[in-house]
Amino acid sequence: MKHRYTKQMKQMKQKKQKKGVFSAFFAIFAVAIFAASCSSSPRDSGEVLTLRMRSETQLELGNREADRGNYEAALILLNESRRLAIIADDPSLLVRTGLSRGNVLLSLGYIDDAFVQWENAAFEAERIPNRELLAVSRIHIARGRLFSQENAARSVLDEVRREMAAITSDQRYIAFSWLVLGLAHRGLGNFAEAEAAVRNSLNIHERYRHLEQAAYDWFVIASIRSLAGNLDGAIQALYSAIDLDRRTENSWGLASDWRAMGDVQRRAGNHEAARQAYLRSAAIFRALGHEDTAAALEEMAGIRL
Repeated sequence: MKHRYTKQMKQMKQKKQKKGVFSAFFAIFAVAIFAASCSSSPRDSGEVLTLRMRSETQLELGNREADRGNYEAALILLNESRRLAIIADDPSLLVRTGLSRGNVLLSLGYIDDAFVQWENAAFEAERIPNRELLAVSRIHIARGRLFSQENAARSVLDEVRREMAAITSDQRYIAFSWLVLGLAHRGLGNFAEAEAAVRNSLNIHERYRHLEQAAYDWFVIASIRSLAGNLDGAIQALYSAIDLDRRTENSWGLASDWRAMGDVQRRAGNHEAARQAYLRSAAIFRALGHEDTAAALEEMAGIRL
């Protein structure tokens, strides 16, 4: 449902939009629609229920892979979840798979395609109608604007405040709303309000043992504290993120945590601590197969800080 943004999103704004991402998907969509009118379509409620359960499972697995930075694998799982949702003709699953696909596409740099997914989800939620999923979809779109448009924080803050009151049943989406609210406050320089909002997200994730999401909350809190000039507090928050990412064996999260730790330690004037943090991040990124990122971090560790 969310990923490590900060530096990544600044780089994504400069990427050219990649076209034709969905040609294969639309082919699958057409086949699935055709199958719905053929003998291979679901014959009874039990078969539909099985399809829904399989779609839910693929959705959960896809979201977990996305949380761990395995975006290509996540997209494969989410594509399968959506295919099953189409066959079962389940509007709620169509909305939720669209939201998750949009999140992954945003992380991969396909910004325009991400917005298509979120906007289609909003259209489907309004068609059902489902006010809660519509609100969730609109907050996803607002979050996308926050990372892809300049000076969007004020309008995003206002929209999230309007929409989040309609989200009452899904704790993960409630937490997501608080997180986006915090990010908007961060963009406006309202650092106390930003941390308070993200802490509401953190409290939900901790209560329901969503530890990977809680680690990301601490990561965002660290960025807020760093921007506010509270470098010691940022370092403490990053250690909390590292602890949770270790417990969940979230290697992508750990690599991102240590890279951020290097940045904060460097700003604090802790040169050797910064160097060690960059090297730890580089080692994890290299083990994950991200050689270019690892090399860049090693270069940062080798320069005179």
